[in-house]
Amino acid sequence: MADGTAATEPLRFGQWSAVIRRASPLGLVIAGVHGEGLPPADYLHDVLLAPDHRETLFAVVDREGLVVCENVVTSHPSYCDVRGRSSRGRLSQGEYYHHDGCSGPTKPRVVEIRCPHQEIERRIATAVAPFPATVYAMLRVLPVSVASLPDIATHVARLHHDGELPRADWDTVQGLVTRAIRRELTAESARAYFREVDGAAGAHREPWSMGESRLIANSNAGLTMQHRRAYLEPHTGGRPSGRLVKRWPAEEL
Repeated sequence: MADGTAATEPLRFGQWSAVIRRASPLGLVIAGVHGEGLPPADYLHDVLLAPDHRETLFAVVDREGLVVCENVVTSHPSYCDVRGRSSRGRLSQGEYYHHDGCSGPTKPRVVEIRCPHQEIERRIATAVAPFPATVYAMLRVLPVSVASLPDIATHVARLHHDGELPRADWDTVQGLVTRAIRRELTAESARAYFREVDGAAGAHREPWSMGESRLIANSNAGLTMQHRRAYLEPHTGGRPSGRLVKRWPAEEL
């Protein structure tokens, strides 16, 4: 995790204070907690997500969009493996920017993605960026061959002219562009395109560390984010990468 600047306001969770700093380029990092006595190794569950404190944590996620918890030692049973695989010839669904639960009637408020302690390091990045900045970036860095398609050119022109799109069109336009990218570009060209999108949207895509959890504002009244599985180099295969797990902690109770 890249060094960030210290946060200006401490976060209190009962007797515990969170050790925090600003992430790079967005979000907040919690490195642990301190207070009276020895802090628990699983401070995420024993402190931050304790019944009396969990809403405080979720409110911070709502405000910041991304909260990274470092060095958490846990074997909590609620995590499940992240599904989806990528191949050299085809992108997985997870490589496109998305909200979790987008196919259902209600999206979860927060999605937590975690890198457990394991023998193999996680080599594949996870990009997290604000929504609808992801949609606008997708339009702005489109290859000319895709941007000139009739059903997309209208939205490109409107964004250029107005500087924004109506809220009701965000999901529709994103789906339209995603389908065009899948249809018009090779797998590696599409991956290179999304790396440009990451940069234009100001994505957080720092390397994973063991025991790190990223709590992402998925659907809420504050700063909503999207995320994706991100190959920062051409995907040639043959390199093992550690697994990720995930859950929807706000809905667990």
